[in-house]
Amino acid sequence: MTLLLQYTLIFASVLVLVALGGCFSEHSGVINLGLEGIMVMGALGGALAMKYMSADTSSFIMIVVVILAAILVGMIYASLLAVACVNFKADQTIVGTALNMLATAGATVIVKAINTAENPDNVSSTMQYVGAKRAFLVNIDGFEFNWFMLVAVLALLAAAVTLYKTRFGLRLMACGEHPQAADSVGINVYKMRWAGVLISGALGGLGGIVYITAGVSEWKFENGVAGFGFLALAVMIFGQWKPGRIALAALLFGLFRALSNVYAGFGFLTALNIPGSVYNMMPYIISLVVLAFTSRKSRAPKSEGIPYDKGQR
Repeated sequence: MTLLLQYTLIFASVLVLVALGGCFSEHSGVINLGLEGIMVMGALGGALAMKYMSADTSSFIMIVVVILAAILVGMIYASLLAVACVNFKADQTIVGTALNMLATAGATVIVKAINTAENPDNVSSTMQYVGAKRAFLVNIDGFEFNWFMLVAVLALLAAAVTLYKTRFGLRLMACGEHPQAADSVGINVYKMRWAGVLISGALGGLGGIVYITAGVSEWKFENGVAGFGFLALAVMIFGQWKPGRIALAALLFGLFRALSNVYAGFGFLTALNIPGSVYNMMPYIISLVVLAFTSRKSRAPKSEGIPYDKGQR
């Protein structure tokens, strides 16, 4: 049971971070379907930071540098979406899909090039961070507390306050609901949409490094992030673009994802003789079922996905 709780919380942390990223982007009016790719690139940035930092680096410095690396790379990659969709008014769905495809391929090439440069016989896309990962873990009576869990909670609280209690958040949501009206009162819609996309890049990149360090000490970048970016989008929709509901949805989806890691420890589950691959599929099956019953009542920001043209009224 402890292991189930541990995995549920860490996977829920990933979903909370990435879904909040999508929430900020969509509240600004930009659909970020590239969250999957942003997660991959953020994971790459964090993994490289862990790889090249000294083994005797203090845990605090390790955590801060890895988080900043993941956030920075995520924001840089998300800026491609902002340039294409905000400045050039490209189709947001197509650009997001292209970013997802590019990220996995690009990360694979980069990691293989690094591994080959260090050892010509090593052409894998796997990166290890065995020692560095220990900086993020604290053992509490058999429960492995991960500092990323605390980061996710803080991000959730910050998102709720920012969206509903600050001038920036209210302006951001105005740009996603009625950008022409926002522009008429002096709000720069382009800047607000850029801000929304960059915040989504920061949170998505952070979610990526949390995902690849959850339970493992190495990652094969050819695998990407196994559809977790799309699962986070389902969490965001199920959570009605509201931080509190997103947290509850993330816990639900995180529980089903955790089962795929720990089902062997539950006698009644192993007695069912269900293949492990079925448990791996459960979060995605649940997302389809949940969205099928709830998407009709979903209320997305009215102007999401619609490029803003300052000359239109």
